[in-house]
Amino acid sequence: MNATQVKAADERVLHTSVLRKLLGRPELGSVVGAIAVFVFFAFLADSFLRATSLSTVLYAASTIGIMAVPVALLMIGGEFDLSAGVMVTSSALVSSMFSYQMTANVWVGVGVSLLVTLAIGAFNGFMLTRTKLPSFIITLGTFLMLTGLNLGFTKLIDGTVSTKSIADMEGFPSARDVFASTITIGGVGFKVTILWWFALVAVASWILLRTRAGNWIFAVGGNKDAARAVGVPVTKTKIGLYMGVGLGAWISGQHLLFSYDVVQSGEGVGNELIYIIAAVIGGCLITGGYGSAVGSAVGAFIFGMTSKGIVFAEWNPDWFKFFLGAMLLLATLLNAWVRKRAEATK
Repeated sequence: MNATQVKAADERVLHTSVLRKLLGRPELGSVVGAIAVFVFFAFLADSFLRATSLSTVLYAASTIGIMAVPVALLMIGGEFDLSAGVMVTSSALVSSMFSYQMTANVWVGVGVSLLVTLAIGAFNGFMLTRTKLPSFIITLGTFLMLTGLNLGFTKLIDGTVSTKSIADMEGFPSARDVFASTITIGGVGFKVTILWWFALVAVASWILLRTRAGNWIFAVGGNKDAARAVGVPVTKTKIGLYMGVGLGAWISGQHLLFSYDVVQSGEGVGNELIYIIAAVIGGCLITGGYGSAVGSAVGAFIFGMTSKGIVFAEWNPDWFKFFLGAMLLLATLLNAWVRKRAEATK
């Protein structure tokens, strides 16, 4: 076989059509859905296309997207985290109560909160890999424990279901600038959470597509036993993924705290399902081994457009959950169809 024949036979250098590349992307279905939702509300709500409306939509998307990114990576790794919603509240509560009770600079509370949320993520990952129980059971237990701890400690320390104000404490202005400030561009204000969201998407995409750790995530999500057989550190990968969720919860929790300077101990319950929905709409499979960080961002953007588009269209917001559920089903069906088309063109 001559050099030309070898080159032609090597599938790594075979020409791949643009259509085949597009069909192979997990976020394709969500992008199509996002375009449809955008056009839908652009026609129904005159104010939807205003710059200020875009800012509002992006902010709503970012508050979900910051958590949807690490949740998507965890789902690609084949696991769930039902404690993600209340972990955000736990992060805010730890920062607030530690700073207030210790009369310390709020940045000390922020640092302690980071350690606590990473520890919660590590605990989830450790319990999962050590007990071999399903992640649904492990994180459901953590969800219930954190829900009780959030309420119990807040009442015990502050005497009410909410924390004391820390707005007059040292370090609060600088912390608010980092986690809850507004950046004005062209006369329109954009929340700094949008930058946090974009940064997380970029970092997560780099990890998935350009690093060995990314290969490990896809491998353990596809088949953890086969991955372990070829030397993939399954335990470390899963613990790392849960710690990633803890990192996202820390960022979201600090935004919650420094936006309002007080925290209600009962917040966050139910948000974990929204993070999972955003990831699934973005192309992540429930079974693991497939998905992308960009897809989770598109899923969060669809959530933002829908939640605010209904308001701009002056519809009854009671219908929001119906539209969210319908989009989840449609996106899942579309993603399944795209995957079948992609496999058929290989």
